[in-house]
Amino acid sequence: MAVKTAGVLAFQRSLYATDAQFYSVLPHQQEKPVWVIRHGIRGTQNVNKATEKEFSNIQITDTAKLDPAAEKMKVVFDIKFFDLANSLFACAKGKKDKEKDTVKKFRATYDAFLTRAKDSHGLKEVVLRYVRNCTNGRWLWRNLTLASTATITVVKNDETEHGLSFDAVALSRKGFTDYTADELALAELFVANLQGYATDRFRVTALLDFGMPGVQVYPSQLYTSNKPKGFARPLYAVGAEEPVRTVEDVMHFQATRKMGQAALRDDKVANAIRTIDTWYPDYESIQRPIAIEPQGVSLELQERFRIKKASAFEIIQQIDELDPDSPNGMFMIASLIRGGVYSGE
Repeated sequence: MAVKTAGVLAFQRSLYATDAQFYSVLPHQQEKPVWVIRHGIRGTQNVNKATEKEFSNIQITDTAKLDPAAEKMKVVFDIKFFDLANSLFACAKGKKDKEKDTVKKFRATYDAFLTRAKDSHGLKEVVLRYVRNCTNGRWLWRNLTLASTATITVVKNDETEHGLSFDAVALSRKGFTDYTADELALAELFVANLQGYATDRFRVTALLDFGMPGVQVYPSQLYTSNKPKGFARPLYAVGAEEPVRTVEDVMHFQATRKMGQAALRDDKVANAIRTIDTWYPDYESIQRPIAIEPQGVSLELQERFRIKKASAFEIIQQIDELDPDSPNGMFMIASLIRGGVYSGE
């Protein structure tokens, strides 16, 4: 039976990830930040409608490269899970709600689903998929495809002696089967946090070997409106940028500028970890997981894969009888962990 959702309904995230910062790994295991450098470049003009007289393409752009002495890069982020019992952030009567007990009924129904979900196989499967995406390096995006080897280590609360290591290249990014013993062990720790039995922080560290020094690497690219003419792309960087020097002396002309330490944005990292949805209707034909989104929106594929009854907005109305071990139940659990606004108005 369909449950009427509250007019004002929102869930806060139960999964938080930090920015993933880049470091060059030098000989003797020394480390230094990978910098985003802003500089000029003279490229060639290759747009479709370029005229015969247009050959050069002068631009200002950002790039990030390893230190000339470094063949390896370390990328680090932290991840934390919070008790699902605290996920309901706002639940109140809306202006169009005529029934007095709408909020009370929904809260009771939601609490009953959480009770079923917390001890379910469905929650464990959702978390195992998060673990797989932490350990297979999906969150490294383009950088992973360039590496000859990639080792990922996960440590709980700085307990380095109990850290778990994974060969990211050997683990599948196409499906979620054949979990290793270490993946199963890590999933138990994640689940305990979502169940409210623990409050741990996990540090995820990737060590990538590119087989050659000084290679270009790829932090998040920022999308901005109203870019100055001649500016190609900004890259994401953390920390203070190098001040602009305004000098007239040509010997002190500033040709390049440090914009901060290269990093992958927290949202981009979390999106990769949430790419676990193989329960959407078209999966059999698409054969690739998509990120958990209420309507299954994939920016990469430019498609909305969950519409009408397959959307989280519709599934949440069946939450009173939803089996957390079913495909829709696992999708709903992952949607609640993601957080979002589900207001009935």
